Amino acid sequence: MDKTNRKIFLIDDDEEIRSGVSLLLKSLGYNIESFKSVSEFLEVADHTGPGCILLDIFLGAETGLEMQSKIEIKFESLPIIFITGQGNIPMSVEAMKKGAINFLQKPIDDKELLKAIEEAVTRSDELIKKQNEIEKFKSLVSSLTAREYEIFRYVITGMLNKQIAAELGIAEHTVKNHRLNITEKLGVKSVPEMIYMAEKLSIKTSKNNNSK
Repeated sequence: MDKTNRKIFLIDDDEEIRSGVSLLLKSLGYNIESFKSVSEFLEVADHTGPGCILLDIFLGAETGLEMQSKIEIKFESLPIIFITGQGNIPMSVEAMKKGAINFLQKPIDDKELLKAIEEAVTRSDELIKKQNEIEKFKSLVSSLTAREYEIFRYVITGMLNKQIAAELGIAEHTVKNHRLNITEKLGVKSVPEMIYMAEKLSIKTSKNNNSK
């Protein structure tokens, strides 16, 4: 795994922790930035690539759990690893339910930390791939004309050309021509590929065909 383009963000109000963890991760080739508060992190940090966030649960006036949702809105592809010296089981359960990928106790064991980071970065890579795929699909589908999009929504129900033609009151060869344009624009060769794309974009089938 290439560590240089994977950024680790450490948010902890303990300067000693920030210094120690930063030195460890930098010595192993990781690109790391540290912050003393979530507010500072949200204001300054900017990253769209893979990585993860090491977040202390107790940060003075603000807590990691309370700020978790704000972080995930801005950095949805960066999994959160909570770290704490005062955590308990209910707190760790709450953190995991909210989407945290791991929960580590202080003093942090180096091996556990590195294992958690590797898991988080792998998860980050997967999230980014999914996001990129969705953005690609959105772009392709947006290239369809209104009529092509309408027919596309019928096609993903499994209807044949003649059935779609009857439903729309148009000639079968017209539907066939539109389908050829659709497959070319979307870069697909089969209906299952279209269905996969539609599912990823949460595209509903034509309302007239929901019962079919």
